[in-house]
Order: sequence, then C-alpha cells, then structure tokens
Amino acid sequence: MKLIVGLGNPGAKYEGNRHNIGFMAVDEIHRRHSAFQPWRARFQGQVSEGRLGSEKVLLLKPSTYMNESGRAVGEAMRFFKLEPADIVVLYDELDLPPAKFRMKTGGGHGGHNGLRSITAHIGADYRRLRLGIGHPGDKKLVSNYVLGDFAKADRDWLEPLLTEIADNAGLLAEGKDSQFANKLTLALEPEKAQRKPKKEPSGEGDAAGGKPKGQSHIRQARQPKPVNVPKSGPMAEMLKKLLGGGES
Repeated sequence: MKLIVGLGNPGAKYEGNRHNIGFMAVDEIHRRHSAFQPWRARFQGQVSEGRLGSEKVLLLKPSTYMNESGRAVGEAMRFFKLEPADIVVLYDELDLPPAKFRMKTGGGHGGHNGLRSITAHIGADYRRLRLGIGHPGDKKLVSNYVLGDFAKADRDWLEPLLTEIADNAGLLAEGKDSQFANKLTLALEPEKAQRKPKKEPSGEGDAAGGKPKGQSHIRQARQPKPVNVPKSGPMAEMLKKLLGGGES
C-alpha cells in the first residue's frame, strides 16, 4: 500500500485557494483513474482506495484543516503499517514560482504548517511533491495570498500541471520519483528537458581529443650540439686519421 496525501483545507470556502493545490492534485488523480473508489470519510479525512499500475494506493485529503494534517496522515500510516518512504505529500510551495515543481525526500517544513504537523506525527523522512504558487513579495501578505483563490489566468498553467501529475501518478506510486519529475518536465517544459548540457573541458585535453593544456601540440626534437673541431695542429691531424678525414 502507498499513501498519496494532498494538503488543503476542507469545505467550499477554501476549494479554490492556492493553499489547496494539494487537494486539487489528488482530486485530479481520482478523476483520471477509474480504478479508484468513491471518496469516503476515514482516518480523519476523505479517502479513496484504488490502484496505480501494480501498486495499491490510498488517496487521502485530511479533514483536520491544514495545521493538523499530521493527525490524519499518522492514523492512516499506523493502520496500514507503512514506512515514511511509502508516503508522498503534495502541497503548495511559496518559494517556487507558479507552474514549477520539485520532488524531494525529507528535510524541514520551511514554515509550512501542514508539513510541520505531519513531521511531528511521523517524522521527516516522507516524500514531498512541492507545487509552486509563487510568493506575494511581502511576508505580511502571505496569509491572505495562500488563502486567496487562483486567478483565472492561472488556469493556463495550473490545469496542465494537475493533468500531468495525474497521468504520471503511477510513477509516484512505484517510488520512481526521478522518472516522474522527468516526465513532467518533458511535458511542461520541453525546451528545458531537451536542452543538452555544455561539454566542459576535462582539464587534461582539448576538444580535438588530445592536447594537454599549456603544452605545444608538436614537440620539437632536440638537435645535438655541434662539436668544435680544431682546423690545424696535432689534435687536428689525429682527428683526421681517426675519422677518415685525411686529404685524398
């Protein structure tokens, strides 16, 4: 069993809030995969059991409000005897621009009250899908910003993001987080996904395969130093006899 948790606040009042993007993502998984049962109340939240690929999955939306999300997650985890690695939490991230996402395992709560509660109940080593909503630019504006609804213009990036998360949720269930992230990047940012990294010099040779830095490509052979042979005198006569250099 794998547990996929979407974070948000329950009730129609909060339905379209930026803070509820985790709920939205889990709802989209439920909509796009017919193997899931109808939602029902359990574990202090709304749950739906189903399958993603070969994995049995429980979708969970805590009904405890964001600040007490850990109560619902901890109860479900204990009932199914799960490990933190079996749990993926989907939530809003102020520190990422809108439409951006990041996968990570473990770490701090970054001031997010939902994560703070979950960590208090099950520890920090669960998996996280951080969904960027951007930052209002002033700390004093954060509360109203996250509890405000997405604008109509946000639908241009929000709907494709939720669709790709749902369509590739099977990779999350299988623990293939890197493949999941690559799939989303390829679909949402194809230019970034296809950009080839620049080849960096190795420090030992050039691009032609060979010339070490700071050394001439062609080495010059050393020539022997010329020998000064005396032109006259006893030594000259002796050398002529030894080298066969006598007059003919």
